[in-house]
Amino acid sequence: MRTSIGLNLTFIAFAAVSWGVGGFIAAVLYRHSDLGPIAVTFWRYAGGLALLAALRPVLRTPGPRRPKLRWLLLNGLGMAVYQTAYYVAIALGGVGIVTVVTLGSGPVLIALGARLFLHEHLGRAGAAIVAASVVGLTLLVAQNPQTGPHPLAGIAVALVSAAGYAAVTLLNRAASDDPYDSALGGFAIGAVALLPFAAFEGLIPSSDGLGETVGLLAFLGAVPTALAYALFFRGLAVVRATTASVVALSEPLAAVALGALVLHEPLTPWSAVGGAILLASVAALAALERKRTRVRGDEQTEEQIDPEGLGRVRQNSDSLPA
Repeated sequence: MRTSIGLNLTFIAFAAVSWGVGGFIAAVLYRHSDLGPIAVTFWRYAGGLALLAALRPVLRTPGPRRPKLRWLLLNGLGMAVYQTAYYVAIALGGVGIVTVVTLGSGPVLIALGARLFLHEHLGRAGAAIVAASVVGLTLLVAQNPQTGPHPLAGIAVALVSAAGYAAVTLLNRAASDDPYDSALGGFAIGAVALLPFAAFEGLIPSSDGLGETVGLLAFLGAVPTALAYALFFRGLAVVRATTASVVALSEPLAAVALGALVLHEPLTPWSAVGGAILLASVAALAALERKRTRVRGDEQTEEQIDPEGLGRVRQNSDSLPA
């Protein structure tokens, strides 16, 4: 079933905001559960896998093709790499610089990959909007200037995370497979890949506040993982990869907003300006996406009315010299 471009953009924006909420919850888990970043990522993937597997007979609709095994392997490994690398990069380089490098380079890498492999043309206006979104992101996270113990190593790992995120986005944009099964298979492969590392780090949370920990892990597996990735992959079937990557920058915006509202972290004027630029970039690129879709729809309608292009032939023949 075809859905509107606006609805698919909403799917991607919802996924991004829920990822921002998920990052906030993960930070709470690090502090109070004795679980490390790899273990938290494993549990969120395992929870998402269990939920999607349980709901698959009810929610999956026939029609889209099932993803091939090699696509699932690439998808799952890419998800495991970019999620884990992002948390490791934060520990090495600090939140601010890692967020800028990972999420800021993501749209750039995706724009290049989409141009080379998917033949998606961004145009001058789109390129300017992507550049503005990176500037807005930089200003937004400027309130976290502190760096970690190894900033250069953090930047290097952040680039690995960005490359993994770009690969997953381009892969799911190109494959056009069933988004439900793509998410389900990705979680399965990702969980298996992360299990030995998570076991080494420590899979069992502390007994203090165990009920709260289980509840937070359940929410993390259900909303920012199962629901978010299923909607994100579905949106990618319609929305261009670069547009999706810029809309996904709502993630740090949600994280900063939660930090200011819940944790009472200071919001500097420059961060507010960056957030406004980021929101404007998302809105502008969404408008371009809608315009592109309308133009493509008009062209398809014209081809259906005049399938052999006879009207265009007659129009061109009228302009020829007698």
